[in-house]
Amino acid sequence: SFRAERKMSHENNIVKKPWGYEYLMYENDKVALWFLFIDKNESTSMHCHPNKTTGLTLLEGEVNVSFLSDIKNLKPFSKIMIRKGLFHSTKAISNSGAFVLEIETPVDKQDLVRFKDSYGREGKPYEDSTFEYLKENDCIWIENPAAGNSNDYKVGNVIMKVINIENIDFFHTINDDKNVMFLDGGIVAEYGTNVAGPGDIVAASVLKELTTVFNSIKDDTIIMLMEKNDQS
Repeated sequence: SFRAERKMSHENNIVKKPWGYEYLMYENDKVALWFLFIDKNESTSMHCHPNKTTGLTLLEGEVNVSFLSDIKNLKPFSKIMIRKGLFHSTKAISNSGAFVLEIETPVDKQDLVRFKDSYGREGKPYEDSTFEYLKENDCIWIENPAAGNSNDYKVGNVIMKVINIENIDFFHTINDDKNVMFLDGGIVAEYGTNVAGPGDIVAASVLKELTTVFNSIKDDTIIMLMEKNDQS
């Protein structure tokens, strides 16, 4: 099918953008995780996603995330969650551009409405395969770690730790200033409703507070933590 073919092309290719590039670095049946590079003083379109929620985490550089009514500044490793239908645009304001992680749920790259754009793409859909080129050796593809284990990946001077959590007490072992990105599983109330799940980015300090009441964790809960590589 067209959707299956696009998924395969996104696994193998980088998508060229007028503001830089992006590529798919992880996908399951609930979320997709994209790596974006935005050049200095360039910005994504003022766009929204009518049917999906997205979360942005800044890895390197500095960006302004603009909405129709205000602007939020992000520095490493700050994050922002963007609800369905909320128009937003991300601009790199640091000299070397910016590295951004974007997580989306549900998975649908075509769920896009462009309102304003500096490159003439207003009202146009997501880029087709003519904008793609083969991934380079430094592109990362994330694999799920075994239960109780972690896989580490390096981007610039950032270490991304992908961890398969078996015990909810894990959240009390990480620093309050860390952000936790849920890729699968999650924390649930005793009646089964998700408290934090795939696609959510939650501060560790908030998770510690939540788990004093909600202390059940789903099997195969997979998270990502980001931290500076002090050895770089």
